[in-house]
Amino acid sequence: MKKVLMLAVALMVAAAPAFAQDAKKGEAVYTAQKCSLCHQIAGKGNKANPLDGVGAKLKGDEIKEWITHPVEAAAKAKSTKKPPMPAKYGSLPPADLDALVAYMQSLK
Repeated sequence: MKKVLMLAVALMVAAAPAFAQDAKKGEAVYTAQKCSLCHQIAGKGNKANPLDGVGAKLKGDEIKEWITHPVEAAAKAKSTKKPPMPAKYGSLPPADLDALVAYMQSLK
């Protein structure tokens, strides 16, 4: 039992720097895609759609769905915000998409 617990802790410690790097890359993707035209983080960007705390509210797969399939995600959430998020971000390279999700998850 101790070995399993030690292995789990070791994996979490090893994964933390990778997650931080992904989140940092995701912040760069957020900036490059000009997401702040529609969204706000830490007081920067469009105040109509703040993302502060999104990582505490949504799981990674839910965040990914909002990015890749925003119409379906909005329907599930019964969101009526206008204009709806464009679906073009679903075509981001997989590594950029994963990094963007990691960044959104870091916003707690």
